[in-house]
Amino acid sequence: MKVLREDFVPMQYSADAYEDTALPIGAGQTISQPYTVVFMLELLRVEEGNNILEVGFGSGWQTALLSHMVGRTGRVRAFEVVRELCEFGKLNLQKYSDLYNRVELHCQSAQDGLKEASPFDCIICAAEVKDVPDAWKQQLKVGGKMVYPQENSLVLEIKKNENEFDKKKFHGFVFVPYVK
Repeated sequence: MKVLREDFVPMQYSADAYEDTALPIGAGQTISQPYTVVFMLELLRVEEGNNILEVGFGSGWQTALLSHMVGRTGRVRAFEVVRELCEFGKLNLQKYSDLYNRVELHCQSAQDGLKEASPFDCIICAAEVKDVPDAWKQQLKVGGKMVYPQENSLVLEIKKNENEFDKKKFHGFVFVPYVK
């Protein structure tokens, strides 16, 4: 209730903002359905003060939710490679100035992560990845969680130590492809 989905969809879809469905946001991309976003955030178990790496911020809705969850002491580093969406997401996030101030937007590929801001408590990707970049795995702290779509499933990985991850799959999810 603190971050309205209607503020993150194109005007022509504002009447559909609370339907549990993905909606187009431009450039062949979508804002994920609310159920899916909530499920991903529940898997991450974001806490106040967390340092988050978000891949594919699109409309900025999930970014705003993450920013709300990390509180005043946390930080969200969000990446979007599609230029048109980078501007759209930024404008949407600016509607929530207190949340926007906790976010660092990067309009570039997230392939290399953001080493200077690591380690991350959580990494979340909103596009289907074929292979998780090594940089993401390296930049996740031990005990940290990573959620991403792969092969029509959501995957949760928890980093056990520098080289080992526990991995769980949750089937039945469809996402747009990851763009490097």
